[in-house]
Amino acid sequence: MKIGIIGLGYVGLPLAALFATKYKVVGFDINQKRVDEINAGKDNTLELSDLDLQKVLVENLDAKEKGLVCSSSIEELADCTYYIITVPTPVDDTKRPVFTPLIKASETVGKVLKPNDIVIYESTVYPGATEEICIPVLEKSSGMVFNKDFYAGYSPERINPGDKKHTVEKILKVTSGSTKEIGQKVDELYKSVITAGTHLAPTIKVAEASKVIENTQRDINIAFVNELAKIFALLGIDTNDVLEAAGTKWNFLPFKPGLVGGHCIGVDPYYLAQKAQEHGYNPDLILAGRRINDGMGEYLSLQIIKLMLKHDTQVKDAKVLILGITFKEDCPDVRNTKVVDLVNNLNEYRVKTTIYDPWASPEEVFQEYGLVTTQEKPNEKFDVIVLAVSHDKFLKEDLSKFQHEKTLIYDVKGKLVNGYTARL
Repeated sequence: MKIGIIGLGYVGLPLAALFATKYKVVGFDINQKRVDEINAGKDNTLELSDLDLQKVLVENLDAKEKGLVCSSSIEELADCTYYIITVPTPVDDTKRPVFTPLIKASETVGKVLKPNDIVIYESTVYPGATEEICIPVLEKSSGMVFNKDFYAGYSPERINPGDKKHTVEKILKVTSGSTKEIGQKVDELYKSVITAGTHLAPTIKVAEASKVIENTQRDINIAFVNELAKIFALLGIDTNDVLEAAGTKWNFLPFKPGLVGGHCIGVDPYYLAQKAQEHGYNPDLILAGRRINDGMGEYLSLQIIKLMLKHDTQVKDAKVLILGITFKEDCPDVRNTKVVDLVNNLNEYRVKTTIYDPWASPEEVFQEYGLVTTQEKPNEKFDVIVLAVSHDKFLKEDLSKFQHEKTLIYDVKGKLVNGYTARL
């Protein structure tokens, strides 16, 4: 048995490395630079250590029982029997789902598909998307018939970027198949490497729905506490103090207010919302949560400006240090980071922002957002310091190095124990 993993990003590479501990695995990605980096034993996403990656890499699989070979050549996928597609599913500027990566990946697999092969999708989609969008592409590209010549499965990814405790094999996996028998095969495949176990869903649609509501539920809960933060700010109450007190009850859910970005929580609800609207239902609660969370960058920038005015700090040309640009702490992932919204809104007030993030690639941030960042610690004083991302390095940093006698500190993450002027 040989497994092909299509897409070697935050999801695909850790999965490929895990399967390669037991099987022959071909990792495929259209980005040659990414392929070269991996074959050199480096993972710039930092999901895998150099040692863990190098343990599974092999030059070729011909004489091997297991191992990982990575390539951008479709020919390398030709003799695989399982294909696992792990490409991203983003939204466009109008918040509509973008299926282009999924369609292109399906076309690629279709070109090498053989009788009895199984194609498994891990990309987050709305219920029904695998069979409505992906399968027709596979049929057209391969010239074969679904559930007669080839089969499909769906097993939603649950990778948590930057989390070194809950790695892929330690997270229980939902599985499914296009027939009962294929479901069992897909489940056994994952069960052979996932130590946390698996849950076999009755249908692909059920598995798809389970994934999309995981992040939608979190999005709505965070939107609720973000709204609470706005209310308590008007009442002059510290939100963190309120949440700490409420958290003493055994069944209180410990969500925190903040910026909601990334490739999952800030995106997945739109997939479910679109499907609901196509069926004539407007998901008011889901979309309300999205509006609240998408508006937090603008809200926070306004709170910072108000804080400056309250303390007689001149706004125009004020030097503002933004600590962090990634979408979450201790992780280099800048996909859909909402810190960008905060920065862009602050810049409208003509302040001078400096963005410092030792985790984020300055080249990637500039290419994606047109913002200049630095991985080097600034050697100057600032009028305002904004803790936007709670990297462990920032929490241990002596912020006095960046302060003068009137410096204001706004703690977006609510992580600073003392020294802050205000916090969300």
